[in-house]
Amino acid sequence: MKKTYVTKMPDKAGAFLVAGKIIASHGGNIVRVNYNKAVDLHTLFIEVSASEEEHSQIQDELKKCGYLTDEDKDGTESQILMIVLTLPDVSGAVMPVLEILHKHSVNISYISSQENGTGFQYFKMGLFIENTSEISSLIGEISQVCEIKILDYEVTDRLLDGTVFYVTFANEMRKILGLDQETTNQVLVHANRMMQLLDEQKKSPLKTFDYIRRFASFVRERKGENFKPDVSFITLNDKMTLFTIEPPCGSNTYVLQTDDELLFVDCGFACYRSEMVALFKELFHGYSTIKKSAFITHGDLDHVGILSEFDAIYMSGNCYDNFVLDVSGTADFREQNPLHEPYCRLSRIISGYVPPALEKCIVIGRRESDDILAPIGSHFFGGKRFDFYEGKGGHVRGDTVIVCDELKLVFSGDIYVNIKGFSNEQKEFNALAPFLMTGVDSDPKLARKARDYLVSKYSDYIICPGHGAVKKF
Repeated sequence: MKKTYVTKMPDKAGAFLVAGKIIASHGGNIVRVNYNKAVDLHTLFIEVSASEEEHSQIQDELKKCGYLTDEDKDGTESQILMIVLTLPDVSGAVMPVLEILHKHSVNISYISSQENGTGFQYFKMGLFIENTSEISSLIGEISQVCEIKILDYEVTDRLLDGTVFYVTFANEMRKILGLDQETTNQVLVHANRMMQLLDEQKKSPLKTFDYIRRFASFVRERKGENFKPDVSFITLNDKMTLFTIEPPCGSNTYVLQTDDELLFVDCGFACYRSEMVALFKELFHGYSTIKKSAFITHGDLDHVGILSEFDAIYMSGNCYDNFVLDVSGTADFREQNPLHEPYCRLSRIISGYVPPALEKCIVIGRRESDDILAPIGSHFFGGKRFDFYEGKGGHVRGDTVIVCDELKLVFSGDIYVNIKGFSNEQKEFNALAPFLMTGVDSDPKLARKARDYLVSKYSDYIICPGHGAVKKF
């Protein structure tokens, strides 16, 4: 199993060597290290592969050495640090924090707390710290236990500034997304991984954290009454109507309606499930009891959020394999790309994604030919045949185009998106992912070939893109 240790180290030769020896002595293998002076002079993220028992030993020994905090107190200055802790209102909740303070020999000069009618208590503390070089390690360890806010401090070095930055970011994400402590720690680790990748491309680490914050805020601020998708419809024939639902973020959702059945194509982010179901009930009489099935163009999280709503879900073999990986807890096809993995992990948390039940998933077919868009099978709905064509994975493995020649209708997924048809909100949101993922296509050249082929072959069809307005050439 893999585990990421957020350590605090002195800025001197041999500090990382000590950590490396501890990890190696207990059979651990370091698989990732990140250190970025632009954000924090002393914070080091170390990802280690080891057994559960080995991790326990590694963690205990790292704690014993104070996460490699410099214990030389000569020349340091004492300081009072004012903090506020948010703790559950249960017996013993403050004990882990007190143990951390004891370990660092920190005296409490002031403490105040009282019940407030909620499930939490806010402990205001004044900490008398004799060795200011330990402040970063102290704050970092407390932030792994509970929410901590720093009320007042003197800028003593880059170490403290960097630590306050990390803690502030974690608290903001906790507030935006309503996270518990464990999930907040996961967000911090994934954000650091993303920052490391972008930093290697000479992109600002502070911009990275800002974009993550904006991404989370954008998604969550548009829930409830603020969820205002554009809804339109096209009458295809006397028995079938096509509805298009364009949310401010997440994929378009298409609904083909007949007298006794609904067929959905893709379905947006999971966090909008309640809003989408309420909309479906407004649009479609008898929604709760009518038969509902879905076609899926690919497995990206912004297209498959509410699949549990449907009785049957039709897809390519590769898309099904992607969901099998999801259910097993293994990195799916998108996450197997190191450039995309941190963004996808954060997206799971931000959107509340849960994989679909595999028993509802029906494989239409598997790609066999070398065509740009290879035929894999068909399915009938409303008396019309819909043909599935799988791409070569230019956008993501399993990307599929669904075509009804009789209706001259194409569902392109993200092989084609109508950028010119974006609303202002869609433009704002869709500028975030390309930066955080360093591009949304797994293979841009293959993606471009598939897009050009699709636009040329179906030039006189109605194209329903993964994002943006329906396109009529």
